[in-house]
Amino acid sequence: MAGNREFFNRRLHSLLGVIPIGLFLTEHLIVNHFATRGAESFNRAAKFMESLPLLYLLEIVLIFLPLLYHAIYGLYIAFTAKNNLGNFGYFRNWMFFLQRLTGIFTLIFVVWHVWETRVQAAMGEEVNYDMVANILSNPYMLAFYIVGVVSAIFHFSNGLWSFCVSWGIIVTPRSQRVFTYVSLLVFVLLSYVGLSALFAFV
Repeated sequence: MAGNREFFNRRLHSLLGVIPIGLFLTEHLIVNHFATRGAESFNRAAKFMESLPLLYLLEIVLIFLPLLYHAIYGLYIAFTAKNNLGNFGYFRNWMFFLQRLTGIFTLIFVVWHVWETRVQAAMGEEVNYDMVANILSNPYMLAFYIVGVVSAIFHFSNGLWSFCVSWGIIVTPRSQRVFTYVSLLVFVLLSYVGLSALFAFV
């Protein structure tokens, strides 16, 4: 019985990491990338997202609740996992270790980012180009955001591989090898989108 619950929890954790959290991350990066076209372009994109009907309900159901479950169960996995880096230095063991490490850092980053944007918006601040530019004008915050964005993208990209394995999508060693390159490509592309957006605010 406990084994079945563990199996279900891990499957749900994996699924939520891709749908809806991973999809939201991708959408969020794309919206932020409008900053590379200038302040007006970003403000229009941000305003459109804020004008979506039932926005707060959608955020709670599709983002915050799944993220809360994924984060809490992810911390359980991170602190109960047995890392074998000292004995086995294989590529997948390093990916396993980095997945846990970036998950913890991403959680810290997301909590801070939500406080600086969504919570401030709920208190009357306007989420616009100037708000983000002001945050990133501090070089320490810029560095924090760079590491946070890259960590979140790595966690999602590498998590895609784990998702496909645990859900039986890639079973053979060859398909798992090929999908390693696919997940690496996703990481590179999304990192370009995310980092170019950050520097557009500087």
